[in-house]
Amino acid sequence: MKKISLLIPVYNEEESLDALFTALLPLLNNTHKSLKGAKYEWEVILVDDGSNDHSFDKLKQLNARDDRFKYVKLSRNFGKENALLAGFDRVSGDAMIIMDADLQHPVETIPEMITKWEEGYEDVYGQRLSRGKESIFRKIFTKTYYSLLNKSTRVDVLPNVGDFRLLDRKVIDAIRALRETQRYTKGLYCWVGFKKTGVDFQTADRVAGKTHMSPGRLINLALEGITSYTTAPLRLATVLGFVISVLAICYMIFIVCKTLIYGEPIQGFPTLICTILILGGCQLLALGIIGEYIGKIYTESKCRPPYIVAEESISPDTDIRNSKNDDLPR
Repeated sequence: MKKISLLIPVYNEEESLDALFTALLPLLNNTHKSLKGAKYEWEVILVDDGSNDHSFDKLKQLNARDDRFKYVKLSRNFGKENALLAGFDRVSGDAMIIMDADLQHPVETIPEMITKWEEGYEDVYGQRLSRGKESIFRKIFTKTYYSLLNKSTRVDVLPNVGDFRLLDRKVIDAIRALRETQRYTKGLYCWVGFKKTGVDFQTADRVAGKTHMSPGRLINLALEGITSYTTAPLRLATVLGFVISVLAICYMIFIVCKTLIYGEPIQGFPTLICTILILGGCQLLALGIIGEYIGKIYTESKCRPPYIVAEESISPDTDIRNSKNDDLPR
């Protein structure tokens, strides 16, 4: 019997977990109508990414009610990307489905993903038909971000596609082998390749609570994604410096010729100040871009683990780390 793992990162989702448990039971019991009689072994890996509410207590309760619900508690908030990696390191299924705890990723779409997997696809991603009740600002920002990202890299990141997807064991192992701490998992899905297809789904409303993605965190996530997945900003700084240098040389030739022909009284103070401010701003921009990448190199050079586990319910005999890919760095 094939085994399917569900990986669900959790951050301050105590109000959603009971509804999540109820929604997943028909799937885990192989009684969901869309499974059409197919039988699978299931496990659910819930990774608590340093929640400061009672989410972890809820996870322990779910584990006591049904031992297929396993929990991993990180020692602090390491971010969703590293929480996902903690799950990648522990899933033991032949395939894994990643979804959110707030049920915005509908359980009804999972059987269709499994069908595509059984047909031979190794990465079955959920394609949003709409972005739900997101603000106009966030929709425009997201569309612009993906457009800029895909223009700056050789391996496109699929727009309107998030972490809701099914991954075959081969894809799981490939992504686990990428141990960088400055992670952009949405880019890694595309970078590793494999046979992909999409299934459409309608983003549901949150069953409880509110989104944790403020505009500030959204912008920070976008910057992290761009600087983690592409070096295009560095090239942009180079091109910008080259263009400004050419313009400066042309302007210098113009001034010299004008002075030789017409003479030059003492003028041009505003022009001089504007030129200095423009050049200074471009230099600071280029230094800022370089600083972002140097900061990432500095962080990677420390070789710190991407996450630290405080407590977990996964026993050693079921932990995939002890049976496969034992040579991976920790």
